[in-house]
Amino acid sequence: MNQDNISKTIIAMEKTALEELNRGNPSGYLKIYAEDITYFDPFKEKRFDGLKKVQIFYNSLQGSVYVEHYEMIDPVVQVSDEIAILSYNLVSHIGNEVFREKCTEVYRQESDKQWKIIHSHWSLVQPANGKE
Repeated sequence: MNQDNISKTIIAMEKTALEELNRGNPSGYLKIYAEDITYFDPFKEKRFDGLKKVQIFYNSLQGSVYVEHYEMIDPVVQVSDEIAILSYNLVSHIGNEVFREKCTEVYRQESDKQWKIIHSHWSLVQPANGKE
């Protein structure tokens, strides 16, 4: 698979998982996380290590996230051997609130040729001095 096809595959996987999460179902991400996932959530102080810990956290979110509209801004996928790194900005509209986040996902191609996320890092956008 060439780099362009890998990029399209990774972005499509991410959008599918994101759309499920936006309807209150985090299992879309759980399906594409590797067993050895490391995960940083913008609302938690510490990193989650391993799929089981992420599952416990995500179970607490079940049914609580409902995003009316989102924009994935400037997604970029960098590919090297069995690793692909996706980074993008996300704008989510929930009622009258707008959340702006930055996301980096590290995907690894497993032995069965499926791509799985091995590291996920989400952070809220907080530009220095209020400037972008």
